[in-house]
Amino acid sequence: MATKKSAGVTKNGRDSNPRYLGVKLYAGEKAQIGSIIIRQEGLNTLPGKNTALGKDYTIYATTEGTVSFGTKRKLGFNGRTKVKNIVNVK
Repeated sequence: MATKKSAGVTKNGRDSNPRYLGVKLYAGEKAQIGSIIIRQEGLNTLPGKNTALGKDYTIYATTEGTVSFGTKRKLGFNGRTKVKNIVNVK
């Protein structure tokens, strides 16, 4: 049993807000200028035509159109080819 009543401030009483990552607009959906398509951590999916990359790796649309996803072969620094996902707005 405790000898003193608990009345202090706890050191671990904090919690951070969620980041709400993931795909926001799927293939075939309409995108307006500036609408967020993907919020991601790191460069998992690359921006393609009519899309741009934000400073927190958010991919957003630069023109109006429909969202489409695809793959692209990229050459790595070690000479191996990787298959990366890519987002386009047509």
